[in-house]
Amino acid sequence: MFFAVSDLDQARSYKLMSSCVVPRPIAWVVTKNRDEGLNAAPYSLFNFFGGHPPVVCMGMGRPDGKDKDSLENIRNRKEFVVNMVPEGLAEAMNTTATPYDYGIRELDIAGLSTLPCEFIDCRRILASPVAFECKLAQIVDIRPSSAMVMATVVGIHVDAAAVVNEERCYVDAARLGLIGRMESPGWYARTHERFRIKQIMKKPVPDDAEAGGA
Repeated sequence: MFFAVSDLDQARSYKLMSSCVVPRPIAWVVTKNRDEGLNAAPYSLFNFFGGHPPVVCMGMGRPDGKDKDSLENIRNRKEFVVNMVPEGLAEAMNTTATPYDYGIRELDIAGLSTLPCEFIDCRRILASPVAFECKLAQIVDIRPSSAMVMATVVGIHVDAAAVVNEERCYVDAARLGLIGRMESPGWYARTHERFRIKQIMKKPVPDDAEAGGA
């Protein structure tokens, strides 16, 4: 079945994309507002797009063409924390997705403790096994529906129990127990349910092939 995007409204276009691009990692974003209060909200239009320097990008909705709290705080503060979501914190994450009024501390309602960051003026979620300290690089406004936030990661916190080799930065991702977003309403995937395929090693290229020979 074919869908022409020009024939869709915003809701149906989003529904199709979010149902087909799965599973998606969840950025559990913690920001500070203008009154120094903490705000937390999850965003599943998220991934990383550079390894060194590490760059993360996420899409943030703009209901009625207006910034939500997280996006407003990022514009003002130029920094934020991306916490990853393990299965044990799924309900708490869902609690922080509620559109509370400005100034309401979602982290308190969800019963979550935080720790200070190393390089930015924000806090990370204590129970999250991974947290990225981020500094804003660019915001691309995709009016009227959303904005794409690009940031550089300046510090990475990882649960020591998942670090197999600190020197080589080898992490056993299965031990993190992270979840991914599936289609709405309310579907998620576990990352420890996985399979492995054998990697295909590249064969040496003959000298005559490099020179254009047969």
